[in-house]
Amino acid sequence: MRRLKPAELAEQVMAGSRPHIARAITLVESSRADHREQTKTLLRLLRPASGQSVRVGITGVPGAGKSTFIDALGVRLIEAGHRVAVLAVDPSSSRTGGSILGDRTRMAALTQSEDAYVRPSPSGGHLGGVARATRESMIVMEAAGFDVVLVETVGVGQSEVAVAGMVDTFLLITLARAGDQLQGIKRGILEMADVITVNKADGEHEGEARVTARELSIAMKLITSDPNARRPPVLTSSSLTGKGLDEVWQAVLDHRAYLEQHGGLEPRRARQQIEWLWSLVEGEVLDAVHNSPRVRSQRAGIEAEIAANELSALEGADDLVRAFVTDVPVLWPPRPLTGLDTTG
Repeated sequence: MRRLKPAELAEQVMAGSRPHIARAITLVESSRADHREQTKTLLRLLRPASGQSVRVGITGVPGAGKSTFIDALGVRLIEAGHRVAVLAVDPSSSRTGGSILGDRTRMAALTQSEDAYVRPSPSGGHLGGVARATRESMIVMEAAGFDVVLVETVGVGQSEVAVAGMVDTFLLITLARAGDQLQGIKRGILEMADVITVNKADGEHEGEARVTARELSIAMKLITSDPNARRPPVLTSSSLTGKGLDEVWQAVLDHRAYLEQHGGLEPRRARQQIEWLWSLVEGEVLDAVHNSPRVRSQRAGIEAEIAANELSALEGADDLVRAFVTDVPVLWPPRPLTGLDTTG
């Protein structure tokens, strides 16, 4: 397949061509400097066609059946006329192969549907790189006509925070467990959740799931100090029987409607974009610091002095920043500002 210019690639993506969607996502996942420049152009062309999807982040406790849940929910959404994209944030994927690689075998129905697109987590090696690629892939999927984007997190460390920062609704999937229902669920994750479902509510576990749901509802009241604040609904569901899946999706739509009615959806997305802006700035600057010739030449010596207690970390940081600032004109040569008349 010949190399396409960003404008040609954008046109094919918006036409819904799956091979070109794959090429576009591969491009935005790349960290090569020339690819990043092409990505900027591609996203600028795709952005006007994006932003119309329902964006849902999904996390879950170990063993909650998250992949099977996504597969079952996705199939129901497709049957209802939606087009579903599944993306993943898994910073471990470069070391372990990524959870969603295995999940694809457990999302058999979705991976076989022309109205679904399941994308493994990029091997960014660190959360920042993976989150960047996932955010940009979301724009590609929306421009390609997918009106539901499910962003999966494997639930490691800060990945839940990263996912919550790029979606409209954050869904927590948990389990019914005798005596330890709340064990392993971090308070911070509960505070981020907009919808909670106790999964595997079938057979002999159905009654236990209802009990767990009631206990979680009480826990959410204790966590939420403001009596007027919206509390996330706690539901039960079964990926095996399909029971409760429609109610979970309706809760997602209700949350979106709540945001829209209270003028919260657009400000939420705008706030996410601004937070993302500064995250990118921090990442770009830190990369530039590490790539600075002067920083490289001084780093080992400064680190050795600090290790020997001959120099404080504060002084060492000041020395490295000064070295970096000296290199800034080399790392980032000035260029004309777009949109301004520079002819004088």
